[in-house]
Amino acid sequence: MSLQLYPALITDALQTVRYPGNGKNLVEAGMVEDDIRIDGDSVSFSLIFDRPTDPFVKSMVKAAETAIHTYISPEVKVTVNVASRQTAAPKNAPVLPGVKNIIGVSSGKGGVGKSTVASNLAVALAREGYKVGLLDADIFGPSMPKMFGIEDEQLYIHEVDGRQLILPIERYGVKLLSIGFVVDKEKAVLWRGSMASNALKQLIADADWGELDYFVIDMPPGTSDIHLTLVQTLPITGVVVVTTPQEVALADARKGIAMFQEDKVNVPILGLVENMAYFTPAEHPAERYYIFGKEGGVRLADKLGVRLLAQIPLVASIADCGDSGKPIALDDSVTSHAFAHLAHEVTDAVAERNRTLPPTHKVELKH
Repeated sequence: MSLQLYPALITDALQTVRYPGNGKNLVEAGMVEDDIRIDGDSVSFSLIFDRPTDPFVKSMVKAAETAIHTYISPEVKVTVNVASRQTAAPKNAPVLPGVKNIIGVSSGKGGVGKSTVASNLAVALAREGYKVGLLDADIFGPSMPKMFGIEDEQLYIHEVDGRQLILPIERYGVKLLSIGFVVDKEKAVLWRGSMASNALKQLIADADWGELDYFVIDMPPGTSDIHLTLVQTLPITGVVVVTTPQEVALADARKGIAMFQEDKVNVPILGLVENMAYFTPAEHPAERYYIFGKEGGVRLADKLGVRLLAQIPLVASIADCGDSGKPIALDDSVTSHAFAHLAHEVTDAVAERNRTLPPTHKVELKH
């Protein structure tokens, strides 16, 4: 006895499958085309995605097949066609054609103030008149929405040359995107490495970053798949490595630098930032107390032959400003001057690197 199949039966089964990108079922999300064809016990239909590079294509096709076999019959022969509302970009097209310099901010371990350095470096560059973007690539611990006071902002999409692109949120002269905008801030992000990498690629390639002089990336601490995804996806100009003076942080900073210098990665190290270099009481700005050790970052930079970009003091107002959503680089203080100095050192390091490149590979600097 043959199966009695009809289109409504198929759509009812597909309504049990939810698309992770928006939480809606396939029918509700408008992803099931009006091309359901039935021939005996065979059925075919199309799923339409916004982008040809959608990270959930394979899993949605499999889930649709499973739903029909579960809710109708395992005997149904299912053919799922995949369509896209958006044409794929040419394979050799640059991912960020309007971006001149891409700066990674990394650390060998967590807790050394990497995100604080990244956020204040971006703001300091913007205050110098550069066009700046900031990507929070710390998938499992996004902090930029908090540091910029935009935790409750909503992301919007608009069309550019036939493509639907995410609009970065602008704050203090910096264009910013973070996975923190699309996940529940009260819950942990429980994603496998491939899901995290795909989400990150979408924030990079499917966003309207426009023309930028500097694109700063706050990388996750340590070494992981995310770092490899970034260096494989983007032509990174160079990396800033953040450490604190104590030996345990310095040991991890060495490993981080070694990773970027490996042949398969081969990303230039722009220099080292020694964060929490010393404690200075607000009422006695001339005094210095070396709580975590003295000049460990200075010695490491000298030993590895990399540039010491800055020594950032340990000041309570840095954390207070980050928590209040107003980076300290916006102030007129000793600490904000330290970040302004860091911005100058980074631009100098980028210029020095560009001078060593062949003419066809040089990256334009804004003057």
